[in-house]
Amino acid sequence: MNMLFELGSQSMLLTEGHIFELNAQLINDIIFQGIAIFILFFFLSKVLFEPVRKVLENRTEKIKNDIEDAAKDKEDAAALKAEYDEKLKSIDKEKEEILANARKKAQKREAEIVEEANAEADRILSRASQEIALEKSKVSDEMRKEIVRVATAMAAKIIEQQIDESKQDALIEDTLKEMGGSTWLSR
Repeated sequence: MNMLFELGSQSMLLTEGHIFELNAQLINDIIFQGIAIFILFFFLSKVLFEPVRKVLENRTEKIKNDIEDAAKDKEDAAALKAEYDEKLKSIDKEKEEILANARKKAQKREAEIVEEANAEADRILSRASQEIALEKSKVSDEMRKEIVRVATAMAAKIIEQQIDESKQDALIEDTLKEMGGSTWLSR
């Protein structure tokens, strides 16, 4: 049982147990095709594969550098965040110190104001006491003048009337009643 297959210009005869009939032309074609494939592979590797490999290596290197840069940037960002957090804590402490100092100053100023007010009140009371003492002195002087005037008036009445001692005592009593007994006795 022989079968005949035609492939292009060559025909292959399949015999029992053999797939291909090997002849010199087929061997030459296989060798030339092998050489052509090798040359084509060499040419493509120089023209196509080598540049593609370089592009891929460059791309790989760039990605590796980008990853390293990203990791470095992440570390820098973490350090900056830690620094800013520390600064925020420092600012909070400084704010508390400023507020505490302001409170102390306000309390000190309040104490000064209260002390000044108390001193002013003491001055006012002292001045009022002095004015009261002055007024008492004036009233006392006026009372003495009034007593002298009354005594002079009494003396004038006594001399005018030339009265006896009982009339004189009654006259003094009347004069004291006119002046007011409490005024005379308070002195």
